[in-house]
Amino acid sequence: MTEIAEKKKRFTKKEWSWIMYDWANSVYATNIMAAIFPTIFVAIAGDAGDIWWGYATSIATFIVAILAPFLGAAADFKGMKKKLFTGFMLAGVVFTALIAATNDWRIMLVGYVISRIGFAGSNLFYDSFLTDITDNDRMDKVSSWGYAMGYIGGSTIPFVISIVMLLVLGYGSVFAQKFSVIITSVWWIIFSIPFLQNVQQEHYVEKAQGSFIASTFRNTWETAKEIFKRKGLFLFIVAYFCYIDGVGTIINISTAYGSALGLGSVGMILALLITQVVAMPCSIVFPRIAKKVTARKALMGAIVVYTLICVVGFYMGFSLEPHQEKYEQTLETEYTQKLAHIDDEFALTLMDESKALFTERDGHQKLLEKYNAMPEEQKLNPQVNEVIQADISFLSHQDDVVYAYRNAISESTFLFWLMAILVGTVQGGIQAVSRSYFGKMVPKERSNEFFGFFDIFGKFASVLGPFLYSLIAGWTGRSSYGVLCLIVLFIIGYLLLLFGKKYMDAEETA
Repeated sequence: MTEIAEKKKRFTKKEWSWIMYDWANSVYATNIMAAIFPTIFVAIAGDAGDIWWGYATSIATFIVAILAPFLGAAADFKGMKKKLFTGFMLAGVVFTALIAATNDWRIMLVGYVISRIGFAGSNLFYDSFLTDITDNDRMDKVSSWGYAMGYIGGSTIPFVISIVMLLVLGYGSVFAQKFSVIITSVWWIIFSIPFLQNVQQEHYVEKAQGSFIASTFRNTWETAKEIFKRKGLFLFIVAYFCYIDGVGTIINISTAYGSALGLGSVGMILALLITQVVAMPCSIVFPRIAKKVTARKALMGAIVVYTLICVVGFYMGFSLEPHQEKYEQTLETEYTQKLAHIDDEFALTLMDESKALFTERDGHQKLLEKYNAMPEEQKLNPQVNEVIQADISFLSHQDDVVYAYRNAISESTFLFWLMAILVGTVQGGIQAVSRSYFGKMVPKERSNEFFGFFDIFGKFASVLGPFLYSLIAGWTGRSSYGVLCLIVLFIIGYLLLLFGKKYMDAEETA
């Protein structure tokens, strides 16, 4: 291999610095958006926590979606892209840290919304910088390595550290919960430094004479008209709107959905860790597949996998919910109401611990071990003794209900792990190839304008998905039906890619 070819094979300093931002901010996607904080929030906010979470996600993405085309047009002017990127990145870092500074779920929700805007806004400019740091031949590879490094580094290392803290100190530990949020901000800002130092805007348009705001609106309008005129580009961006809706919603509501079904938080988090591990090599392999079969066909294959994920997710909840409902009704009438008069602090704590053990497979044994380890003076407490007798009575007389619910949880936990693996095979690839596929279609000096519209379609999709999930789940009282509605969006995306072949292939080879 010649020296020139060898150098071309390696990533440049600019390319590596760009890739490292995915390493920097991906911890937000796992710790705050997907895995840890949603389960903490649902636990703090109560029964409607997953529904509030869906609405908050919709609000944040709606705001970014509205602003995206105008921000994109403004960023294409000389010297603006880096400034806007930095502002949104810092907003994300600061308001993520704010989440750890309060115990009020309402303030947490506000911090989440603003930090999510910062995260999404910085990613808009980050995506468009792809055209500044590499060429079309290397775009698929560089884009995919961004996602791959995000999964193996940003998503995995601080994610694992957070999980270890939660396992060692207990998932209910306030310190461990806040640590998982704080490490997100610290990791994000530290590993953003290479990007801030080495990545610059290479393609731009000169600032027009006259009003900056007027020029921004004029450029936005011109870009919109051009997208509508180019059939291949327009069909792709509408297809992207549909299928990325499902992708984003699955990322956003997976653990909140699992928590609402009563699945164990630690088990779900470990399953999502498997997603990151599987996603890293699959993200690197996916562009090679795209090169052999075309990006459009590779995206269609990923959509088929996501449709299967939705089917599995629906069945997971649909089969569990009747057992969950019967168990919770029985628990309320045959246990909680009978102990409603309990006011001793230790006895109340014992009740909460017992409820958590009822649904575990070896719950009987753990309860006996807990009783045997209790000091005799505590056992002599009348209210404590009453709780112990109620525990034994509930498990003895409601064994069929408890056993059925335990089995349903075990089956659904297995299905959650299966979904986590399936998501890992396509999550990074479908996002990376969508980004680079679009990047090849657009003029480099106006990349941010076009990526602004790319982002608005993606963000409006993320508004629709969580909103539909929350609306259908709240209306029917069954979260599984909220998951089911996502299948329609994947089907529409698939059909647009299928029947838009002629126009999209022409755009890709132009």
